[in-house]
Amino acid sequence: MQLLTDFTSAILGLILSPLGVVLLLAIVAYLVSMRKATGFYAEHGREVHSLPFYNAAYVTLAVFIPPVLFLIAFSLIAPMIFEMLVKNAYQSHLLTLSDFQKSNFINNVFALSSGNITSKSSALITEASQYLASLKEVGSYIKWGGTIALAVIFGCLAYRSVGPRLRARNRVEIIVKTFLIICSIIAVLTTIGIVLSLVFESLRFFQKVPLSEFLFGMHWSPQTSIRPGQVSAEGSFGAIPLIAGTLLITFIAMLVAGPIGLMSAIYLSDYASPKFRSTAKPVLEILAGIPTVVYGFFAALTIAPLIRGWGESLGLSVASESALAAGLVMGIMIIPLVSSLSDDVINAVPQSMRDGSYGLGATKSETIKQVVLPAALPGIVSAMLLATSRAIGETMIVVMAAGLAANLTINPLEAVTTVTVQIVTLLVGDQEFDSAKTLAAFALGLLLFIITLTLNVIALRVVQKYREQYD
Repeated sequence: MQLLTDFTSAILGLILSPLGVVLLLAIVAYLVSMRKATGFYAEHGREVHSLPFYNAAYVTLAVFIPPVLFLIAFSLIAPMIFEMLVKNAYQSHLLTLSDFQKSNFINNVFALSSGNITSKSSALITEASQYLASLKEVGSYIKWGGTIALAVIFGCLAYRSVGPRLRARNRVEIIVKTFLIICSIIAVLTTIGIVLSLVFESLRFFQKVPLSEFLFGMHWSPQTSIRPGQVSAEGSFGAIPLIAGTLLITFIAMLVAGPIGLMSAIYLSDYASPKFRSTAKPVLEILAGIPTVVYGFFAALTIAPLIRGWGESLGLSVASESALAAGLVMGIMIIPLVSSLSDDVINAVPQSMRDGSYGLGATKSETIKQVVLPAALPGIVSAMLLATSRAIGETMIVVMAAGLAANLTINPLEAVTTVTVQIVTLLVGDQEFDSAKTLAAFALGLLLFIITLTLNVIALRVVQKYREQYD
């Protein structure tokens, strides 16, 4: 009942918001303009440049786009204007405060104005929050008035231009093309921003820690010392143990996911009946929808104790958290990725190549080994490398099953850690972003980015090199 009430309140809040009003006006504009466009289309027939849908879509976009752009710009600019006006109104008080106190004062004013502070505030903060509330009220009027005015003005202009000679289709396609270009630019700029943020913060880290120590150091201990005689005043930041742990767990995972995924793909594509395939393939892909934290619980509570028990029964020393447990469960997690991609690639091999092999007297197994797999090799290699990238970037399973110990070892029965786990560990809690400990997370992120990018480039090169041989 409470869920239904909250859902109803959310819907009513959307409808009664400026965006909701714009949506309603856009729907009305579409219906009205569609009726007008249908009328002159029935009258003029082939003389009409664009179909009624494009005329209606043109008017609808004219009603929707300008107000939405205004709302976005208002939501970005209004808080800065409000803050500037509050600072100007209480400039005499702010002059006596430090930068931290100024920031704290402004934050308290905005929090009290929004109702996020329930405790008693000073009289000055209360007065400033009331002034801010009056500014927000004026801003609300401007937002509502500007939104409705833009929708009505641009809607009326577009509606008046609707006619048999209006090139509505061209205009709609230009608007859609522009929207797609903007989305592409946002995606590219986001990627560039992520890379630049990693690079700049990593450069700050390498000003404190030499690059050679980071890449070739054999000890990882980012904690700063609290007494003389520990590793160093700034910790040790050798990434070799993290890289070794990452590669060890990834190798174990691929030993599980590679053969099982590839064999299951071969069976589903060439041996299984259509009925079994239609059932088994969705069931197999259910594994991809299980949250990684569930895999982590499974590894920590089931697989790790099981491996430890088997090891002790054989007289082996097995850690409670081991690379083997994390690698096995991670391999199970990425089986659907290998299987699904390999299955699609194998099915893409032309049936004529199979028929030609059968015509020469080859059996099904010989056809798969000598014809199908070589033809599908680029796609299979690409699937394996993508699965490897997925395993390298996994965090939750390693945290719960392999531990946090940065041990430089190739023994799968010992506890290890990975690059992603250390990134999470370094950024947990309150951090000082001028310390080498925190900046190390960005250096590790850049290292992980370079590794996964290299694997993806190799996968693309393999596909490009061998694809033409089997087209």
